[in-house]
Amino acid sequence: MDRVIGVPSAMNQLSGALENSLKPDGSIETTYTVIMDAISNLGIMPSAWKLIRKGDVYASDLLPESVFGQIGGEEAADHPTEIQRGAVGAAGAFQKRFSEEELEVAFTIICGDNYFAEHTEEVLEEVRQFLEKEKPDLLIAGPAFNAGRYGMACGNMLKLAQQHLGIPAVSAMYEENPGMEMFRLYGYIFPSGPNARDMRKTMKKIGDFVEKLVKGCEIGSPKEEGYFPRGIRKMVWKEKSGAVRAVDMMLKKVRKEPFETELPMPKFDRIVPSPAIWNLSKARIAVMTSGGIVPKGNPDHMEALACTKYRAYTLEEYGDAGTLPADVAHGGFDPSFAMENGNRVLPVDVLEDFAKDGTIGELYPYFYVTVGNSMPVDRAAMFGQEIAKEIKGKVDGVILTST
Repeated sequence: MDRVIGVPSAMNQLSGALENSLKPDGSIETTYTVIMDAISNLGIMPSAWKLIRKGDVYASDLLPESVFGQIGGEEAADHPTEIQRGAVGAAGAFQKRFSEEELEVAFTIICGDNYFAEHTEEVLEEVRQFLEKEKPDLLIAGPAFNAGRYGMACGNMLKLAQQHLGIPAVSAMYEENPGMEMFRLYGYIFPSGPNARDMRKTMKKIGDFVEKLVKGCEIGSPKEEGYFPRGIRKMVWKEKSGAVRAVDMMLKKVRKEPFETELPMPKFDRIVPSPAIWNLSKARIAVMTSGGIVPKGNPDHMEALACTKYRAYTLEEYGDAGTLPADVAHGGFDPSFAMENGNRVLPVDVLEDFAKDGTIGELYPYFYVTVGNSMPVDRAAMFGQEIAKEIKGKVDGVILTST
C-alpha cells in the first residue's frame, strides 16, 4: 500500500467496529452488511428513471442516481448536480429487461445527497427545467432503502414529477425511511429491505411495475400491486352493500375470526410535550447524540449501522473538551471532520462554556451515544425509554444531536 487517502484510523469504525480491519497490504476485513451498505453509496443502483415516448416507442432515462453516481462514497456527498448521457449504475441491468424499442436508458442525473439536502430548492429547479425540456412520461427514483437523506431526495423527485410534470413516479424504500411517509402520496413507493442486500428483489419489483406502465396495463390497488398505500380512494363495485359488509366484519370480530377492515385507521404516537424550562440559568442539561461519537478505539465496539447498543460516556473517557478527541462509529456520513473535533457532533465545548457563563446551570456529566444509521424505529424508541428512566429526576432538559 503506497498511498492512503483519508483517515486510516477510521477504518475500524467504517468496517463495522472490527479491530485491526485495515491490513498492511491495503485490504480491509469487514462484514457483509457493511459491504452491501457501501454498494448503495457507490452508486451501483439508480435513483430515478424517466420514460420518454417517441411515437410508439418508450425511451428510458435514469435520473438522480443513488446519492453518488459512481463518483465515490460519503466523501462525494456534497457533489453538485451533474447530468450524464446514457445509463449509469444499475440502469444497465434494468435496460437488459427491455428491448430498445420498448425502453432506452438515455441519461442520468447525479447529485450528492448532502448537496441535495443543503440546496434542495436549487436542485429541484434545475431538474425541473431539465425535465420540462425532455418531456418525460415516467420517473423512477431509488431504491433508497433505509437511507434517510437519499429517501428525502427521492421523495422530492416524486413530488416534482407529479406536481410540475403531471407524470407517474416510482420508487422503493424501507418502511421506516422518512421519505416514504412524507412522499408516498406523490408516487408509487414499493417496500424494500433496509439496505442493498435486497437490491435484486427490489429492482424486480420496480421492473415488473414499470413493464405494466410501459404496456399501458391498468394499475391495481396497493394490495394487488404491492406498493405502499397512497391515501387515494376509488369507487369500486361490490356484490354486497357496505352495510352488509360491515355486519359481516362485526360478526367475524365477535367470533374472533380473521377479517380485514376496508378502511385502516392511521396510527399516531401521542407524545405529551414536556413543560418549558423557565429558568435555564439554573437547569442541568444533558447532551445525547445518534452520531456515533465514541472515545478513541471505540471501546464498546459500537456498530456502524443497525446499532444494538447505546453507552453513557464521561469527559474523562474522551479527554480534552476543547477538541473532544473521538472516533466515529457511524457509517453513514463522512467522519473526517468529526474525528478532527468531536464537538462538531457532540457539542461539549459549547455547553461547558454555557455552564461557565451562566447560560445554563450545569452540564450533566454523562453523554449518551449511539449510532442512528439504519436503526429500527422500535429499537430507537426502546433506547429512548431506557435512557429516560436513567436520567429522570437528574436533569431538567436534554439536547439531542444527529449528523
